[in-house]
Amino acid sequence: MTWVGLLIALAGALGYALGAALQQYEAVAAGATLKLVRRPRWWIGGVIGFTGACLHAVALSFAPLVAVQPISVATLVFAVPLAAFMYGRKPYRAEILGSIAVAVGLLWLMLLVPQHDVTPRLSNGAALGFLGVIATITLVAQVLARRFHGPARALLLSVGAGVVTASVSTFVRVVGGGMQGEWGRLIHWFTLAVPVLLVCAVVLLQRSYAVGYFGIAYAGVQVIDPITSVLAGAILLGEPLPTSPSTAIPALLAGALTIGGTITLGRLTPDHSTPAPTPAPVPPVLTSATVAAEAASAGPSEGASEGASEGAVTGQ
Repeated sequence: MTWVGLLIALAGALGYALGAALQQYEAVAAGATLKLVRRPRWWIGGVIGFTGACLHAVALSFAPLVAVQPISVATLVFAVPLAAFMYGRKPYRAEILGSIAVAVGLLWLMLLVPQHDVTPRLSNGAALGFLGVIATITLVAQVLARRFHGPARALLLSVGAGVVTASVSTFVRVVGGGMQGEWGRLIHWFTLAVPVLLVCAVVLLQRSYAVGYFGIAYAGVQVIDPITSVLAGAILLGEPLPTSPSTAIPALLAGALTIGGTITLGRLTPDHSTPAPTPAPVPPVLTSATVAAEAASAGPSEGASEGASEGAVTGQ
């Protein structure tokens, strides 16, 4: 059943990548405002992304959190070229290299986590504490983002979006994995928290996309989301983490690769979906010949009135 969950997660992740590319294009054009709801392509991207998220949720019912989350990382390699295609250009070499570095580094980190399927259990107190931590991280990231511009702003906004997205995955894992065939367990406030957190994640994602740096925004979410989910799975749900000293050096190398790829993506220029405004027309330069031609074409009445006016002025 774990392999079934992994295949479903892969299909969902590809859909999420395509939906993200579509929505980022529209967010850059209209900004992270209510104007987005009047743009059909944004809705199409939302439907595709939501379908991918639903498949991700189904996958979490078949496989543990630490096994499903790394699948979404690989879509970074596909999402960045898709976004470039939306702007009618080829992906930059730095985009490809940075995306591959982030995907390989994070996937390497995730593979170091031992896979062990345990039934998720989460108390109300632990859930409320978890939400408090997520809210604090999101608030701090939003406040800091106001003081920065460019890729730093996009990255900070993506941190908030990533931790909220991770909270969605965590609660979905608790609800879906804890059902065990009993549908009555869906009647819980955990189930109601999922759509609320999902809406918050969508809003935060649009804010990070609207900055214009899709590579760094998407990479930030893809890095923060699985790391937060794995930590939540280990701390709250009892899922294991690597404890062998032999994994320390590979983890450092994988972390360095991920950081290097993120820096590479952050150095790219932003995309703009609207064309640059055309310059204002330059007024023609008036010469003596032009003035004489205009006076000749003015007609006798206009010439007489102008002569009278000049005579009056001379008389004064």
